[in-house]
Amino acid sequence: MVISTTTPGHGTIFVVTESHGDKIAFVDLTAPGAPVQSETVVGEAPWAIAVHEASRRAYVSTAVGLAVVDLGSRERLALVPYLSQPAVIAYGEERPGGTGVVVTPDGSAVYVAVTRTGENSTVERFDTASGAFTDSFGVGLRPFDVQLSPAGDQVYTIDHDSFTLNTISIPEHIVTSTEIAPFGTEGGLMSHYKPHYAAVADDGTLYLPYQGQGLVVYSPGTRTYETQAMTADSHQHGVGLTSDGRLLVVGVGAIGGATKGPSLTIRDIASGDEVVLPLQKGHENVVEWLDAPDGGRKAILTGGSTSRGPWDGLAIVDLDSLAISEIAVPGMPQMGVLIASK
Repeated sequence: MVISTTTPGHGTIFVVTESHGDKIAFVDLTAPGAPVQSETVVGEAPWAIAVHEASRRAYVSTAVGLAVVDLGSRERLALVPYLSQPAVIAYGEERPGGTGVVVTPDGSAVYVAVTRTGENSTVERFDTASGAFTDSFGVGLRPFDVQLSPAGDQVYTIDHDSFTLNTISIPEHIVTSTEIAPFGTEGGLMSHYKPHYAAVADDGTLYLPYQGQGLVVYSPGTRTYETQAMTADSHQHGVGLTSDGRLLVVGVGAIGGATKGPSLTIRDIASGDEVVLPLQKGHENVVEWLDAPDGGRKAILTGGSTSRGPWDGLAIVDLDSLAISEIAVPGMPQMGVLIASK
């Protein structure tokens, strides 16, 4: 989950986790020849990042704790161990430790998912005033992603291995679980028809893509969903919404019942019409970018795929011409957020 320090989509600095290292990179998207302005050590195997505008703080989920970073100085202020601290340090999509992370609109709390080896995961609440974890809530298996409702009163976990979406109410912290299995649960842990990431629209609707074959449209109010057809036929990971009503979905390739290669799906939410752009490399996440020097609307795709062909860089896709360019970033960049220039 990303909460930008600017209006969503705006900014020229992309702050991204180096998933196979221990840093976050501050990437100037307007300087492709020398894009990495600086790097900050946050902790081993950083996964996701959330930022809070008013406090100018970034919160990074790593394998070994939650890192707190000052966006002005670009210095790490703290690395706080989890309540369920992993026994080993590892890298890749099945590693234990922090994954999805969100910060509440008032900046008072951070919620981070913590994968635990051989048992259900937790979401831990970090109190920003005290600088400590205060609570832990049981959720599903291996949540790739954590999302926040537009009102900031519900946290959602996208539980990859248990086919579930868990909702945590704020401030009551009541946890409710919903099975999200549009293609069934046959195959269990070996199934690839499972959720990875979700995007939340302004009206609260959640969108979860499956294998480039089905799009779950989930209503938190009723805890029900419908499944709409998709056409990419590619194992799908990252998903984002654009300001003009399109859904962007990263496909990583022919895995587990999906038969086509890597792609970016550009889907009109209202009509369901899709453009599927073939890609030559694997990617993990996608973020809309509105402040490119040429004025065009772009998508930023991170090269640190957890599933297929990770590489050291970002792809920039022009959403009108579909032209693709690349920017070199080390450490297999996985999840990022746009911020204004320093």
